[in-house]
Amino acid sequence: METDLLLAVVMCVTALIAAWWFHLLLKWSSGGHRRRRCELTLPPGSMGLPLLGESLELFARIPSLQVVPFFKRRLERYGPVFKTNLIGKDMIVSLDPELNSYVLKQDNRAFQIWYPESLKRILGAVLEVTSSESLHKRMRTMVLRVFGPENLRLVLLRDVQRAARSNLSSWADRPSIELKEAVSSMIFSVTSKLLINYDASTSSAGELWKHYDAFTNGLMSFPVNIPGTAFYKCLKGRKNIMEALKHMLDERKKAAERRETMDFLDLVVDELKEKPVLDEDFCLDVLFGLLFASIHTTSTALTAALKFLTDNPKALQELAEENEHISKGRVGASSEITWEEYKSMKFTSNVIHESLRLANIAPMLFRKANQDVHMKGYTIPEGWTVMICPLETHLNPITYTDPNIFNPWRWKDISEPIGGSKDFLVFGLGLRYCLGADFAKLQIATFLHCLITNYRWEVVSGGDMVLSPALSFPNGFHVKLIKKT
Repeated sequence: METDLLLAVVMCVTALIAAWWFHLLLKWSSGGHRRRRCELTLPPGSMGLPLLGESLELFARIPSLQVVPFFKRRLERYGPVFKTNLIGKDMIVSLDPELNSYVLKQDNRAFQIWYPESLKRILGAVLEVTSSESLHKRMRTMVLRVFGPENLRLVLLRDVQRAARSNLSSWADRPSIELKEAVSSMIFSVTSKLLINYDASTSSAGELWKHYDAFTNGLMSFPVNIPGTAFYKCLKGRKNIMEALKHMLDERKKAAERRETMDFLDLVVDELKEKPVLDEDFCLDVLFGLLFASIHTTSTALTAALKFLTDNPKALQELAEENEHISKGRVGASSEITWEEYKSMKFTSNVIHESLRLANIAPMLFRKANQDVHMKGYTIPEGWTVMICPLETHLNPITYTDPNIFNPWRWKDISEPIGGSKDFLVFGLGLRYCLGADFAKLQIATFLHCLITNYRWEVVSGGDMVLSPALSFPNGFHVKLIKKT
């Protein structure tokens, strides 16, 4: 009797599982929109396997900077616009510059910004700022008070070059440094001072950097929250950082006197007093997001730039000539870069734009359709996600001759993409264009100037670049700095 009952239960469960899988297979084979197939003309493509879609192929590591095979194969088979299923979502992938530009300029109209659930869990409410128009405008005003043109000219140019000179001097005393880690730590010291008046030379600041480092190292890991995994350490690092930021905010709110120089944390305190609709947790999430965004992307781009220059002696020579000419014309060897000097660094700017083009610091941009959108002969259904891939845009041979080659001279004939363009999406486009773009470029230019005019470097080990799909240095990039005489 018991055996018969057990057998019946097993058979029922098996039947239910089989029915569930059959349902999934029907959904994936039809793109999940059988009912509307007769009404809509979807782009060609495949939805891949049940549950997984085509995610595994997309996230495979690519040991070179080239068009990702996942996109290359589908571009050849389907054209620049195709459907797929990635990370459990039906998506339209666009490799078409005109469609990309249209989608990115339609924020809060035909499209809205969208993020994967795993990323929402990690970055928190800062993603709400980018998805809500009213919150985005409010925070934009606050951020521009810190990263805006006036502060760049009067404060940040000075602070960045002082940090660069100090760190370079320290690194030259070591047998070697891992460049990405060292540059990240340096940028962290500048940005944390700017945002929360944090002194990175203190022991407590060192702990904060360790938490941040654990967070970034696990950011692109498989999202399994089990002790010992990179993702677990990532979430733990975020938790520790948030606790530290909460403590700093509490102390700042208790302070009887306002500091002479305001940082972003002061602006948060004022915001909480004047507009209590923004709660503390939300503001702390925003602060955390700013800290992350301003460090991770810039350090990746700067490390990539130095790798490209290492492999291109001609570009390195011209960069050195431009910066040494500026340095020699300055009164006093230790005097600081002026704003006019910074703006005159034309070839340096070309090197930065070419490095950003190849570095893939924003591998994917996502938007969700608020309505059916008809374009390029296809329909993007309401509720579907559009994935835009900047790297494929930046490696388009129609726009960039020999796109896989590091060639900063190409930018002599290209207008500087102020505010982004359909062919240069490093910092986005439209209303969501990155507010820290000018700060990032200033940091890279200033560091290159301080490095090139005072030091040379030798590669000790590493330097291999891998796309997965973001750029990384799996075996590091270890260099030895040597002071010029």
